[in-house]
Amino acid sequence: MNRLVVRLVLSHVLVAVVAALATFLVVRQLAPALFDASLRLGPGSMGQGPGTGGGGGAGMVLRQQFGDAVDQALLVGALVGAVTAAIVGAFAAYRLTRPLDALRAATRSMAQGRYAVPLPSPGTTELAELTNDVQHLGQQLGETETRRVRLLGEVAHEMRTPLTVIDGTVEAMIDGVLPVEPERLALVSDEVRRLRRLSDDLSALSRADEGRLSLVLTDVDLREVVQRAAGRLVAQALDAGLTLDIACGPVVVPVRVDPERIGQVVTNLVGNAVRATPEGGQVTVRCGLAGAAAGAGRAAPPEAAIVVTDTGEGLAADDLERVFERFYRVPGRRSVENESGSGIGLTIARGIVHAHGGTLSAMSPGPGLGAAFTVALPSTPS
Repeated sequence: MNRLVVRLVLSHVLVAVVAALATFLVVRQLAPALFDASLRLGPGSMGQGPGTGGGGGAGMVLRQQFGDAVDQALLVGALVGAVTAAIVGAFAAYRLTRPLDALRAATRSMAQGRYAVPLPSPGTTELAELTNDVQHLGQQLGETETRRVRLLGEVAHEMRTPLTVIDGTVEAMIDGVLPVEPERLALVSDEVRRLRRLSDDLSALSRADEGRLSLVLTDVDLREVVQRAAGRLVAQALDAGLTLDIACGPVVVPVRVDPERIGQVVTNLVGNAVRATPEGGQVTVRCGLAGAAAGAGRAAPPEAAIVVTDTGEGLAADDLERVFERFYRVPGRRSVENESGSGIGLTIARGIVHAHGGTLSAMSPGPGLGAAFTVALPSTPS
């Protein structure tokens, strides 16, 4: 009784039965009265009612016979209508459930890991839209699985280098090939810290993807957070021969954020800009209220913005979104000595910004022309 086919057939039969019953009641009530009227108005019936004289008895018999014939005709018509409705309902149910069966088989295949499942194209608009949604779901699941497999391979690759260094150094010490000296142990310690950073970054990435980032929200002036986080990288910029310009302006930028998390975003963006900019270049950090004039007459306050701009190697148009993918490396990117990044810093940064209800985007005129990363966060009323 819960099957869609049975319900469709029964619904058609029920409609036919109700229609037949309504027709029967209407005809049964109107037919005798119309028949009597026709007898009174017919030839030879002038001045005689259906109940007077000898003609009245014949009229009553004829009236009864007419009523019986109408009843029989309506009964046969109702049966024929019900059978026809059942056949039409069964055909309609078959036409409807066939693509549904295909969709059910497709979802079962997707549950088993086979995402490229061909699906029919139903003629019904709603079923066609549902089929397109299932196909899109399969494509998304397939892409997610591909990213998961690639992530595992990339994590294994990132771990292989420090583990190889640690294993080779320790084994050489055990065999007496290398002396056990502080410098050798410091090398092992550096690689262990690199693995720990990778582990921490992967943990933060997982929490960001699952929406489980722990945030300690505080009402702060965004200028203070940006200046403190970017200021820690001034020495690194000077060592690289760069100019790091931090200017947040005199206007208070009130936001409700986790200062540590937003500081982590700023540190990542500025650190990436320093690594991407050759000696003699410049990295600029700006923060303030974006669109204050446009939002002056609205109830919602303007957005708070952090913009990190560099004069470095820039990005191609195809890389503006891909740089936020896990472990993505920009083709032709210059190598930096002693670089120890995990390759998922921008992915984590975007996850942190999204957790605050903001956006993180990249812009660049092209390769070799520098790039700008913009963080937009909802501000609070000052």
